[in-house]
Amino acid sequence: MKKEESNYHQFSSITDAHRAFGLPKPLHPLISLINGANTPDHVVAPTGSHVLNFYKISYKPQLSGKLKYGQHHYDFDGGGLLFAAPRQIIGNYPDDDTQAATCSLYTLLIHPDFLQGYPIIQKMKQYGFFSYTANEALHLSDHEKETIISLFKMIETELNSRIDDFSQDVIISQIELLLNFANRFYKRQFITRKVVSNDLLQKLENILEEHFSQKQSIARGLPTVALLAEQLNMSSSYLSDMLRSLTGRNAQQHIHDKLIEKAKEVLSTTSLSVSEVAYSLGFEYAQSFSKLFKTKTNLSPLEFRQQFN
Repeated sequence: MKKEESNYHQFSSITDAHRAFGLPKPLHPLISLINGANTPDHVVAPTGSHVLNFYKISYKPQLSGKLKYGQHHYDFDGGGLLFAAPRQIIGNYPDDDTQAATCSLYTLLIHPDFLQGYPIIQKMKQYGFFSYTANEALHLSDHEKETIISLFKMIETELNSRIDDFSQDVIISQIELLLNFANRFYKRQFITRKVVSNDLLQKLENILEEHFSQKQSIARGLPTVALLAEQLNMSSSYLSDMLRSLTGRNAQQHIHDKLIEKAKEVLSTTSLSVSEVAYSLGFEYAQSFSKLFKTKTNLSPLEFRQQFN
């Protein structure tokens, strides 16, 4: 794995990225807004996968191809936003060829150092969409496009204006507004695709049900969010955010809910010891099972069982 990672091209600074794309030196070393409409024709994106040491937000006027949700594909030809966090691998993937080939109208690059000293640096970690994959892009309605493009234009105007004592405050406020709108529009996307999301929710329940059958649990241990996301063909962050939007509970809470449900079933219908119940559900240590059960039910496993005697 380490050998494979060393093959990724590393962009340590925004200036490095500009140079690789054949762009002029950025006006500010820690933030840059690239307007695709004003980009020279000779500019060509580097091929292959690469890693950026800064945030990247891109608006593509066309997200052609098929967007994958679970085992299904849905056709979209409208524009949308893609996000990448520092040290995230981006570039050419099997499901991302059409995305990579489509030029961005706006690309905002933000080095974390630009955000230091502002509350937004902590909030960035709360925006799950920075961990989504390219096929989980935010697809925008016409009205949403107008909002997003107007925000990019505001940031562009401010970056191209004379720098003064208020410039950084203003730009950071504009970035935060852009991210808040993106958060709102993603919530809308979860709602408008509720049929698809409910289908995935049922698949999630089926996966957990199968996993917590006695043989599966003993062999595999406790299920993880990453395992569920992999089986549903989506990123862990997207899965948790989708579930939170639909049910108010994230993926880890869904795992715990199912685990406690199965634990109650085994405790009330068998004479297995608490240790045996814990082992059958995939726990390595019975103490960990008892602690989680007590946290979720306010009863120990034995106290719960005594209710049925």
